Order: sequence, then structure tokens, then C-alpha cells
Amino acid sequence: MHELSIATSIIKSAEVELIENKAESIKEIFLEIGKLSGVEIASLTFVWELAAKGTALENSKVNIHEPEGFARCGECSTEYHLEKIFDVCPNCKSPFKEILKGKELKIIKLIID
Repeated sequence: MHELSIATSIIKSAEVELIENKAESIKEIFLEIGKLSGVEIASLTFVWELAAKGTALENSKVNIHEPEGFARCGECSTEYHLEKIFDVCPNCKSPFKEILKGKELKIIKLIID
């Protein structure tokens, strides 16, 4: 379950910001995790409480935004919605694409106490 290591990494990054801002705790954290990122949101939510226990994020509210996947076909340049990473172009059926959106995994904002 790599979601535990992802949660731990997010928490460590947030704690670095906390130290740099000389604050004590984080009230709220906003994450952007794309639908094509490979992260199972339900699993991340499940392990979050365990990972955050004893940290500055132990009692913080977690907000997750999940951008949809979008791609541009490498053959015909059609831009299209991507449900799964291996979906083909709906116009020409080419598997070659540039992923434009949906693989994000980042901290957007922290609200510090």
C-alpha cells in the first residue's frame, strides 16, 4: 500500500512549511491528486489518521481535489477526456498521447493555526 508512504511524505512536507513559518499546527490542508495519479483516495484517507497521529496534522481537516484526466493525441492532436491512462484517442484510436491533466499530486494550500 503505497498510500501510507504518500501520506507520510505529504505530512513531512507540510511540517517543513510549518517550521519555516514558526507555527505550531496545521488547521487544514488542501491537496490536488489527479485521477490518473495512481493514488487510491479511499486508501489514502484510510491511512491518513494513522500517518498523522502525533504530528502537526493530527487534527487537521484534509481537503482533496481530484482533477479529471485529459490528453492530446500524438497522431491527430485531438484533446479528449481520459478515464484510464491507457485509453486511446476517440477520434483515430491511437494509443500515443500527451497527458495534459490528471497526474497531479501536490499540496495546494495549508491553513496554519
